Amino acid sequence: MGIKEKIAEIQLEMARTQKNKATEGHLGMLKAKLAKLRTQLLNPEDGAGGGGGDDKGFEVVKYGDARIALIGFPSVGKSTALSLLTGTESEAAAYEFTTLTCIPGIINYKGTKIQLLDLPGIIEGAAQGKGRGRQVIAVAKSADLILMMLDATKPDAHKAILEAELESTGIRLNKNPADIYFKKKKTGGIKFNTMVPLTKMGENPSDVVYRVLHEYKIHNCEVVFREDASIDDFIDLVEGNRRFIKCLYCYNKIDAITMEEVDVLAKQPHSIVVSCHQNLNVDRLLAKMWEMLALVRVYTRRRGEPPDLNEPSVLTHGRGGVTIKTLCSHLHRDMLKEFKYALVWGQSCKHTPQRVGKDHELMDEDVVQVG
Repeated sequence: MGIKEKIAEIQLEMARTQKNKATEGHLGMLKAKLAKLRTQLLNPEDGAGGGGGDDKGFEVVKYGDARIALIGFPSVGKSTALSLLTGTESEAAAYEFTTLTCIPGIINYKGTKIQLLDLPGIIEGAAQGKGRGRQVIAVAKSADLILMMLDATKPDAHKAILEAELESTGIRLNKNPADIYFKKKKTGGIKFNTMVPLTKMGENPSDVVYRVLHEYKIHNCEVVFREDASIDDFIDLVEGNRRFIKCLYCYNKIDAITMEEVDVLAKQPHSIVVSCHQNLNVDRLLAKMWEMLALVRVYTRRRGEPPDLNEPSVLTHGRGGVTIKTLCSHLHRDMLKEFKYALVWGQSCKHTPQRVGKDHELMDEDVVQVG
């Protein structure tokens, strides 16, 4: 039995299993098996459906300060959007599957360079290798932001299909990793603790966790749940290959629907409405992408000299924010060893200049002088 058949069999068993407190452990084990099989399907040892000459056009070197992957169903306006935003010509036509390779472009915005990749249209079943699904999804995993192009004139089912395809390949959209401590050990067995009540894992969460760990052949580890997470969150942590990426849903072709329909789409979370053909709301699209990338531009200056405003250090806003430590690591790996203090001018300061330590959190367009 092949991997696809095994996946289908497990999905059928999950659908047949009645969800209640007594079956939570069994369902958790099935979800773990499903996650392992999907990982094997995307990374086949024999290279089937993956590498080789079939990947030509997808080996795009990461360039600039951030990368955005432009994905969507065929013929939703991705190529037109690439041309509008970057000036790069990507073949566009009124029939499907015009783009067959990955076409890069550069967005010059607020002194930064953002790489935008126009990927071939995803179709249902891409995660199983239909079309060029595996290659498209592999590139999407390397992005800092996913721009999902949707046709405003077509059913919203397209959005659900794309989300399901990305979800099944380990891409989590607009989510953060669960706050769970997990460490493998050589001895000592499994130590399970929780700091909050777990309401999403049935009446016996420890049993569900043990079954999942047994499926992964992990018999010695320490697990501490610091938030009310689900078993899916825990499986993501154990798998260790998940990508948590922000996603902006861009509804194109709004010139073909009513204002009432436009208003409904615009009010959905993480969404924006545009018409690439009529060049409507494209400026707002750029601003929204910049907002979701959460890039922080920091200008540096030497003692007694004005700041260099031509080439800022562009830093990514992680979960811990952008700090002086982040900047020093970005500028030179040995800078932290000699660090004493820094002077900062800008929005992050109570007064300017402010003398700060390495844990001071910076904001966009701050000026920093390392002492």
